[in-house]
Amino acid sequence: LQTFENRNTGSDTASATRGIGAARRWIYSKLEQFSARNENRLIPSYLQFDQLICDISQHRNVFAVLPGTELADKSIVFVEAHMDSRCAGLCDTSCQAHGMEDNGSGTALVMELARVMSKYSFKHTIVFALVTSEEQNLNGSRAFALYCKQKGITIKTVLNNDVVGGIICGATASPPGCMGAGTIDSTNLRIFSAEGFNSPHKQLARFVKLEYKEMIRPYATVPMNINIMTPIDRTGRGSDHIPFYQEGYTSIRFCCANEHGNADVSDPNYTDRQHTTGDILGIDTDNDTVIDSFFVDFNYLSRMAVINANTAAMAAMGPKTPDFDISSGPGGVSVYITTEKQYQLYRVAVRSTTNDWDSVYTIAGDFGYIHLGSVGSRYISVASVDDQGVESIFSLEKVAMASVNDKTAKTQGVELMQNHPNPFDGETIISVLAGSNMKGAEAYISVADIAGKELRRIKMTLNEGMNEVTYDHGYGVTGTYVYSLVVNGQKLQSKRMVFAN
Repeated sequence: LQTFENRNTGSDTASATRGIGAARRWIYSKLEQFSARNENRLIPSYLQFDQLICDISQHRNVFAVLPGTELADKSIVFVEAHMDSRCAGLCDTSCQAHGMEDNGSGTALVMELARVMSKYSFKHTIVFALVTSEEQNLNGSRAFALYCKQKGITIKTVLNNDVVGGIICGATASPPGCMGAGTIDSTNLRIFSAEGFNSPHKQLARFVKLEYKEMIRPYATVPMNINIMTPIDRTGRGSDHIPFYQEGYTSIRFCCANEHGNADVSDPNYTDRQHTTGDILGIDTDNDTVIDSFFVDFNYLSRMAVINANTAAMAAMGPKTPDFDISSGPGGVSVYITTEKQYQLYRVAVRSTTNDWDSVYTIAGDFGYIHLGSVGSRYISVASVDDQGVESIFSLEKVAMASVNDKTAKTQGVELMQNHPNPFDGETIISVLAGSNMKGAEAYISVADIAGKELRRIKMTLNEGMNEVTYDHGYGVTGTYVYSLVVNGQKLQSKRMVFAN
């Protein structure tokens, strides 16, 4: 990839050796080679879209289809990364824009998955996509998402990989960022996704973590920590999972824990590599013309690829997601599977105040009782398990009330929930569970410091069921704060939350 020198969306499309045209043709040829080695089961293609970007009006994404064996359910698993690169100038086509971390790392990962996974057949079709114009407002992925929407293509999951190979923290990093210039992190990764309660995107992120924990980690030489982040992406930044989310598709973004820069190339003091000519593979420290110190860590990138492959395979092989009902009782909840009742086993996930599941239980048959303890609410979701032991993607969540000790909450028909995650990572979600008598009520969340000084008000209109707002406190803030629910000018309930870096 680095031999093409500049993969800017507006770079040369005619040259055989330089620019985005040469890069995409090389990627296409590699996908053809992978297919030829594996019974031609991988189908490479281009998705062309017409849009004026950096003085070029016609662009092409590269993708390859690995057809599924299931004929009735034609939903697909989508694995993507952006192949374009940039320097400080948004449309600079003359600079050396190797773009090794951003996003040669993601491009290599998706190509490697296409190479390895095309050796096998899966129940659901897998699409491996390398898109262009991420750096100019996510145009390539937006074209793909719109195409799928217009053609009525059902997508089970979108796994986006952007900046997935670096382990060195820059002097700057977009929050929630890394711990300081030069620090190393080769065992953590971040998954960004949208929304909170009942978010299919957060459920997919949890599915990634569960499948890794149960299927990969027991055999991993270097275990990885998967961090499910609260926001859809880093503060003020965005990647190619967002257009799919905007079109209603379930999508997440994989990202390394450490980024080398926040891409603010307008700052004259900016010295980091991201979005500069310095985003190279590595350096030659002993002047023998061979790179011996790498900025892209291949072992880390390999572990990221394994996590992606495992997720894509399980999603492409797994059974259908069931629906369910619950009934809460003292100390627990009864779970009733109502659809897809043909499976012998089901899994029940329980979540409380974090972005992750607290526990995942296995039940036999279409009914199970889960002990929750005596106090508080839990979020419950379910998955089918087929005869190979593969889980489906988990359902959306339902709220189970184990027991509410707050008599005020009972009489007022509304309960202010504990924020989650707590501690958290730059943003936190504040939830309010409202009864039918609160429907349409105008309310707001008041956030104050421990001394009682109000810092912010967040308006909300209450509807029956779970209501949520996001409080963006900024990364690096520490301390204890109080948030309160105010309805019709009356402060009904308050809780504390902890800010932690």
